[in-house]
Amino acid sequence: MMNTDSYKRATTFVVLSLGAAVLTGCESLGVHDTASLLAPTLQRSEIVGIVAGFGTTFAAMPDLIKMFRRRSSQGMNPTMAGIMGVFQILWIYYGLLIASRPVVIWNTLAVVINSLSVAAYLRFAKREGNLAAH
Repeated sequence: MMNTDSYKRATTFVVLSLGAAVLTGCESLGVHDTASLLAPTLQRSEIVGIVAGFGTTFAAMPDLIKMFRRRSSQGMNPTMAGIMGVFQILWIYYGLLIASRPVVIWNTLAVVINSLSVAAYLRFAKREGNLAAH
């Protein structure tokens, strides 16, 4: 198992290596978008986008489910949820600008999930009497 210093060094190396590859502009180092072997009608970038969109969209679901099961606002950060909501809306606008349906769809779903989280937080915090504390 790596200790913290080894992990930091490895992470720094990966970030610097990727940054160097991007900054050098070496076309041969770049990823060439080809048809996916799993779904030949889709490009690899589309597959990666679908998986990444799914992951980031539903990343907040475990906390939302826990909040509903506990029936408590404990552990929820409404400021973070508000900031995420603003940027998710900007992602929707960006998706419209570049005409990317996956970006628009995933971020619209993320806004809905984020809104449910904020609504649940407000409901439970009001019931717990600690709404004014935040």
